[in-house]
Amino acid sequence: MARGAEPPDGGWGWMVVLSAFFQSALVFGVLRSFGVFFVEFVAAFEEQAARVSWIASIGIAVQQFGSPIGSALSTKFGPRPVVMTGGILASLGMLLASFATSLTHLYLSIGLLSGSGWALTFTPTLACLSRYFSRRRSLATGLALTGVGLSSFAFAPLFQWLLNYYAWRGALLLVSALSLHLVACGALLRPLSLTEDTVMGGPAAQLTSLLHHGPFLRYTVALTLINTGYFIPYIHLVAHLQDLDWDPLPAAFLLSVAAISDLVGRVVSGWLGDAVPGPVTRLLMLWTTLTGVSLTLFPVAQAPTALVVLAVAYGFTSGALTPVAFSVLPELVGTGRIYCGLGLVQMVESIGGLLGAPLSGYLRDVTGNYTASFVVAGTFLLAGSAVLITLPHFFSCFSTPTTRPQDLVIEAVDTKVPLPTKEGLGED
Repeated sequence: MARGAEPPDGGWGWMVVLSAFFQSALVFGVLRSFGVFFVEFVAAFEEQAARVSWIASIGIAVQQFGSPIGSALSTKFGPRPVVMTGGILASLGMLLASFATSLTHLYLSIGLLSGSGWALTFTPTLACLSRYFSRRRSLATGLALTGVGLSSFAFAPLFQWLLNYYAWRGALLLVSALSLHLVACGALLRPLSLTEDTVMGGPAAQLTSLLHHGPFLRYTVALTLINTGYFIPYIHLVAHLQDLDWDPLPAAFLLSVAAISDLVGRVVSGWLGDAVPGPVTRLLMLWTTLTGVSLTLFPVAQAPTALVVLAVAYGFTSGALTPVAFSVLPELVGTGRIYCGLGLVQMVESIGGLLGAPLSGYLRDVTGNYTASFVVAGTFLLAGSAVLITLPHFFSCFSTPTTRPQDLVIEAVDTKVPLPTKEGLGED
């Protein structure tokens, strides 16, 4: 275990960034590209599309709801053994899925088993990365999360090629082998011991303190609102364009344009998060507001040029808010509680992600078009921006340096065991 008084802002931290890059690719890149198996499963099991859709949905739900478990285990045992175990589970789930004879088998293997593996990998890795960086945290996070965008381009055609040559069972065996590389990524996570760790207590004490932490709870609400509308274009933009008489291929190409812009936005925002003085919360509020505005403008745009401009704007701003969203949390709770805090946030915000798409589809069925769906999605993001304004130091002078996580040790000492006779941790 490496030891230091404060985050080193480099050194082995760049190897952790490399590990997080490949892990984000092997988790969310696989999830984003798993749709190429959809038609094969429908034909192989002769099931309705709605039932087949539950395979990926269960996997995503287990990954997000299981994040606190991965965080708690990482707090107790360190991220390395937890992430390596998660890699084995993710690979084993894909391996068993290749022998499936019913959808139930796929629900259990890919949805439950691989989903559990993903829950043990992604959140602990990002939490470990946050402990290695302070001044460069936004840039490091932005570089790590570019793995999602790059793998989305690479895995979709790769998986289709595997299906063409090896059928879906052989393709799943090879995806299992690919997922096993998560074990190697986990081996790169060298635990880091910081000074403030000694005053944070165990997972139960950290959870108790976070549930009494007003800014943390408000931040969790903000991210849940943002997550409710965030993914709507990836789900319904193509259908909206087809309602406007677009051909399916150009409509799908517009999503690729948004994905490229998303990739650029993550890197630029990561750099700005470290370069611009003041709290990162302000930058997150800016990107969230612009993303919400772009969503509400999609139903207004009719011309192809206007839709392309909006797709670029949405892709850039939605990608830009991701790295700074992960950078704000250590500033609120300190790096000593980042494992527990990030796991809890991921679990709660998943509620928004699960409800957003069904709500959008319901509005489409009621109104007959996607106007209300995009407007409501944008409104959720704007509401999340409004909540972000309430976080501490948001209106402080721009020349004021961003609070470093190690400066929060004093607050952590006072809030390790909240007492009813004292003022709670929720006080700003």
